[in-house]
Amino acid sequence: MNLRISPRRLWGTVTPPSSKSLLHRELIASALAGEILSATENAAEDVQRTAQALRCLWQEDAPIIDCGDSGSTLRFLLPVAMARRQVGAVFTGSRRLLERPIPDIGGWRRCEGGIEVMRPLTGGRYLLSGDQTSQIISGLLMALPLCPEDSEIILTTPLVSRPYVDLTVVVLRRHGIVLCETPRGWQIPGGQKYCAAPYQVEGDWSAAAWYEVLNALGGEITVRGMNEKSLQGDRQICAYCKALPDTVDVSRTPDLLPPLALLAALQSGKVTHLTGAAFLRGKESNRLHSTAQVLNALGGCVEEQADGLVITGVSKLTGGCVDSWGDHRIVMLAACAAMVCEAPVTLRDAGCVSKSYPDFWNDYVRLHGAVEVTEP
Repeated sequence: MNLRISPRRLWGTVTPPSSKSLLHRELIASALAGEILSATENAAEDVQRTAQALRCLWQEDAPIIDCGDSGSTLRFLLPVAMARRQVGAVFTGSRRLLERPIPDIGGWRRCEGGIEVMRPLTGGRYLLSGDQTSQIISGLLMALPLCPEDSEIILTTPLVSRPYVDLTVVVLRRHGIVLCETPRGWQIPGGQKYCAAPYQVEGDWSAAAWYEVLNALGGEITVRGMNEKSLQGDRQICAYCKALPDTVDVSRTPDLLPPLALLAALQSGKVTHLTGAAFLRGKESNRLHSTAQVLNALGGCVEEQADGLVITGVSKLTGGCVDSWGDHRIVMLAACAAMVCEAPVTLRDAGCVSKSYPDFWNDYVRLHGAVEVTEP
């Protein structure tokens, strides 16, 4: 789907979708406690993938699980399948997903079109780098309590996306799992059982961040349904919109890089450094490159560096033609940038936003955005 988005100030009231990060974890913990839940119809595509994968895992001995483009589904459930001793289970997905890094925890191999479980997960000591992805660490924290043996996770490098792992720990503890944090990781007693717990949802701060940035750039949007005390690290966007620092380390809040880049791009004359983001090259797109390319195509001034972006603010964006790079967050970047452009933005492949925000375009139009389909 290709769209033409005309410059127009956005205003009104919006309720962002439920937190994708929280829903993944709630669905998995509930399944491990014995209750397979369904995702709501308007849940993010990634969440739908996890819900479908759980049904496959619980209904079939050696399932073939299509993760689509969801890194969370793959990296969370691969260790879970191993802990459930589902040797022969195969995880498939998009070509881009299978190209993304998957830290080696042993017990799986790459096969034609996917990843195959070769042996059950066992307890013990796991030495893991923390600077590629936090998702496999969350997956192990979910799976290792099921092993008979005690386990320990030791981080060999600083952990990126730390708030997401903290969220995993909170959800697991709500479901009766004991985890002991250490200076370098976690100790996980074996032989544990998950307990049922009330299903919790809250608004997604990764989605709400766009509206906070648009308000800082002249929009008038009331954002409802958000937990101001949420453990989601992306609620930090509220502070950044009040006073954007010269340097922002996004290693803890990587999903904020595109909205922060848009905010920084319109700080005329100000130079902003977004750092700690080298691992974002392994997202749905090389997100450092795609963010820089989109903003530069629209009249911004963004320099891509090894671990981040250097953004020199301009007084206005011009508009232009950009590609989504198959990345849902780049779709939202282009759409939100259109509000502050002088001329329309033409966006190619706009449909991939459903990965995290299926109602994004409906909400955008309800906020008085001007969107025209130019091609099917």
